[in-house]
Amino acid sequence: MDQPLDISTEGGVSVWTINLPDVGNAITGADLIAAFEDAVDAANADADVRAVILTGAGHIFSAGGNVREMADEEGLFGLGGAEQRFGYADGIQRIPRAMLRCEVPVIGAVNGAAVGAGCDLAMMCDLRIAAESAFFAESFVQIGLIPGDGGSWFLQRAIGYERAAEMTFTGDRVHAAKALEWGMVSRVVPDGELLDAARELAGRIAKNPPHALRMAKRLLTESRTSSLDTVLNLAAAMQPLAHQTSEHKERVARWSKR
Repeated sequence: MDQPLDISTEGGVSVWTINLPDVGNAITGADLIAAFEDAVDAANADADVRAVILTGAGHIFSAGGNVREMADEEGLFGLGGAEQRFGYADGIQRIPRAMLRCEVPVIGAVNGAAVGAGCDLAMMCDLRIAAESAFFAESFVQIGLIPGDGGSWFLQRAIGYERAAEMTFTGDRVHAAKALEWGMVSRVVPDGELLDAARELAGRIAKNPPHALRMAKRLLTESRTSSLDTVLNLAAAMQPLAHQTSEHKERVARWSKR
């Protein structure tokens, strides 16, 4: 049986592919949620993994929540209000918590539609590359919902409050060219070149020492919500650890001989 999240690793780069094309790579079901948690735990535990690429199978990054399940009131959507509250906390909200604690830089390779929770999942990545056919939509409001998966936290940190507000209040699509203009993605490439571009970027990241990469990511993550003093104190604690690594000493020695 195919796994909902297909994982392959080579040369320090792990590629995570949402493998549910029959439902538009919808973020649904306990298996996919658990797969994300397991993937993060495995990457965190493996110092050889230095970068992750997240993409979707086929021509869709992720269509978000399964609207058919909502219409049919299946699973979570068939529960009462109080039960749904705990269902979200113990369901889809485990994904943003997992992504936030991922120690490895994550590149979103957005190969098509990234809608609703799929848009939010893309924003959980550290950086994003989009195919020319890709688009993003924070579309919850169009079906009478709100971002239930942390999108309101991640989206405005990616593009600023006003643009996040425009996307959230209208639900309109933001196509790849506009996403590039807004800084939502770092580059747009032809559809057939997306994974190659993501691998090239991941390779440039993966050339760097793993411990330094992970500490640098932690500093960036903490800087989203912490004071300058807190971040400086954390950097002061981390930097001596970096100075003691063999990778640092070897690279400084090479630089000093140039």
